[in-house]
Amino acid sequence: MKPDYKNWVPKGMIAGLGAASAVLTAVAVGTGRLKKGALTTAVSAVLGAGALGCGAFTAWCIYANGQFSYDGKRKLSKQIVEGTADYVNLPDGGVCLDVGCGSGALSVACAKRNPQAHILEIDPWGPEYAAFCKELCEKNAVAEGVSNAEFRHGNAVKLDFPDETFDAVTSNYVYHNISGKSKQALLRETLRVLKKGGTFAIHDIMSKSRYGDMEKFVRELKEQGYEDVRMIDTTDGLFMTKKEAAVMMLSGSALLVGRK
Repeated sequence: MKPDYKNWVPKGMIAGLGAASAVLTAVAVGTGRLKKGALTTAVSAVLGAGALGCGAFTAWCIYANGQFSYDGKRKLSKQIVEGTADYVNLPDGGVCLDVGCGSGALSVACAKRNPQAHILEIDPWGPEYAAFCKELCEKNAVAEGVSNAEFRHGNAVKLDFPDETFDAVTSNYVYHNISGKSKQALLRETLRVLKKGGTFAIHDIMSKSRYGDMEKFVRELKEQGYEDVRMIDTTDGLFMTKKEAAVMMLSGSALLVGRK
């Protein structure tokens, strides 16, 4: 049995975009053959531009799918997941919370790295990410021979756990997808459930436009007693190059690590 961590750019999206591009092209050509006039010319031009844009995005999706694929040559998703898991070190009997586990890739990687500990993973598994579900995570854990991982429904906005519950907290590319919420507030909610002395490794697109002043945030954590807090640029060769990050729309990716 082989694990299926899905692709961040699914083939269904590519098929839909390709079909939309073909339809727009056909309609643009058909409109262009109608009796010439200002309106038909304008409509044909708009449809043609839309077809070109849709086609270009389809081509990008095909490329990105290959880069992210666990079965492809680059395996960018695998490198990011395993690279993040390298920062999750748990004591015997410790418990780690993975916020927004998706298909369970990071959770499984952390569980394999810390067989003496327990990994609890939460995710809302909403309709916008229909390919991901609790059952998929459980199947992937079985496929990887992992028995120290547990999957539950949960929400990063308000974690259903008391303060200082976990020995470690981690997350990978989750918070930037949550609209209408301060990303720094989401980080603080995650750190709320971390025990004193516990460690954290949170990876996301932490650009200033999304997260605000993260240098100030790091200083505030240190002032509150957190130790070894640092931001690690993961686009500087650690997980990917800056060129790859730009092409994959992952510029600003960074790991926030430290100890409470």
